[in-house]
Amino acid sequence: MIELTIDDSIARVVLNAPKKMNSLDEAALAELSEAFDKAAAAVETGEVRALVLTGEGRGFCAGRDISGVNPADDDVIGYLEGKVQPLLEKMSSFPAPTFALVQGACLGVGLGLAIATDVVYVAENAKIGSPFANLGATLDSGGHWLFTERLGAHRTLDMIYTAELISGAEAVRSGLFSRSFPAEELAGRGNDIIAKVAQGATQAFVASKELVAEIRDQRVGLWASMRNENRAQAALCDTADYAEGFKSFQEKRKPEFTGKK
Repeated sequence: MIELTIDDSIARVVLNAPKKMNSLDEAALAELSEAFDKAAAAVETGEVRALVLTGEGRGFCAGRDISGVNPADDDVIGYLEGKVQPLLEKMSSFPAPTFALVQGACLGVGLGLAIATDVVYVAENAKIGSPFANLGATLDSGGHWLFTERLGAHRTLDMIYTAELISGAEAVRSGLFSRSFPAEELAGRGNDIIAKVAQGATQAFVASKELVAEIRDQRVGLWASMRNENRAQAALCDTADYAEGFKSFQEKRKPEFTGKK
């Protein structure tokens, strides 16, 4: 179900089970985790400088595959805390910029995959929200955090209580994700951006990724974050890309970054 290819410094991870809207069972989660491990190893060798996650077919990911789940003996903690959360944390700490291209349904665990990705580009007609009211369950995979952080408590509970979904365009207007494109342009325009990032100063991007994560997760204040920035900048001084960036500016030419440490 999970496909990984590496080309032009980009790891491409595809959820490829379109008949079930790329919903994920435990086996698929294990495959996805393995794909990220392999891609991370390729970052260390310099083969990968960016990663993109996509879903085959009409939907990005409709969430957990519950087709064979018996609620009477369902190990919810084992699935969510034992399988989903470790995967999402691994995705979030991936050692290079990560992107998701989201079309169609992005729900439950699928929404979690998007939350754990650095940059999310969505189709204008994507469907995002919490359908769990129809299952007698509650939103999971980080959805409460994302919606409350970006939309506020009232709008979050409105979406949860009503199970109404919002479009990708509305999600971007509301600050949930980065950009929206017409569905037919999502892959082309998204991949053009990712290709440029994959040729950029990877270590500088990773430094910013870590600084943003500190602000998000530890609520680091302005002056503490500024001190962290200073140290990150000092560490980058020793990289070849830092030297190349300054040299190319002074020589009035386009930089040629390698992304190496």
